[in-house]
Amino acid sequence: MPRKLQSVLFVCAHNAVRSPMAEAIAKHFFGRSIYVQSAGVRKGELDPFAVAALEEIGIDASRHKPKSVEELEEWEGLNFDLIVTLSPEAHHRALDLTRTTAAAVEYWPTVDPTAVQGSRERMLDAYREVRDGLAARITERLRG
Repeated sequence: MPRKLQSVLFVCAHNAVRSPMAEAIAKHFFGRSIYVQSAGVRKGELDPFAVAALEEIGIDASRHKPKSVEELEEWEGLNFDLIVTLSPEAHHRALDLTRTTAAAVEYWPTVDPTAVQGSRERMLDAYREVRDGLAARITERLRG
């Protein structure tokens, strides 16, 4: 029987949309029992549409400070049980980082909602889809 997860890291390209959304959702549902962080291959700027989509379901991510994998590694190391990658670039980076660690790496291909153009509502719908997909996957995977 696999042991219960104690820590999870979500990684995407910029720690601006997908990984902060995943971190906020995981902390909302499992923050008392699992240590959760997120990082990007590179550090970006928090996307206001990501914050708005999470606010709609009662999760406040407005204070999230984007960070790179390197910054996280310097500050606290990468001692996670599970690293979930949300973009191909992040997956390749995580595989490189975990050559010498025991962390499991899972790739959850997640659409980048910033690619959607059009009205504000159409763009927000793309973020909602990502939010809902991540929420379903996170609750299923971390339920322990």
